[in-house]
Amino acid sequence: IDMLFYNVLEWRYYVIEVKVKKFEPSDIGQIGTYMVAVNHQLKQPDDQQTVGLVICREQDRVTVQYALESSSLPIGVSDYVLERFIPADFKSQLPTIEEVESELTRRMEIAEQVRGLR
Repeated sequence: IDMLFYNVLEWRYYVIEVKVKKFEPSDIGQIGTYMVAVNHQLKQPDDQQTVGLVICREQDRVTVQYALESSSLPIGVSDYVLERFIPADFKSQLPTIEEVESELTRRMEIAEQVRGLR
C-alpha cells in the first residue's frame, strides 16, 4: 500500500496506490487485494466500507471503466499531471518529470535486485 488513511469523520479507511505508469486493469486487482487485507486486519465492525483509489500517470477511460466493472469494491481511478503544481519560476531549477520517473524506476530496479539477494 502506498498510502493508507483513516477518515475519523466518515469512519472509513482509504487505500491509495500511486502508479508512475499508465493505468493497467491489473491495478484494480492489486488495490482490491490491499483493500481486503485492510478489511481483515484493521477494519472494525463499526467502520464504513473501505475505499480504494488508484492514482496513475495516465489512463484510458474505456479501459478503466471495464476494469472497474469487474470489481464490486468501491474503487476510483484518477490521473495526475505534476507540472500543474510547479510554480513557473522554479521549473528551470527542477528535474523534468521524465528524469524523476527514470530515477524512480532505476531505484525500484535496485531495490528489487537487493530483495532478490536476500
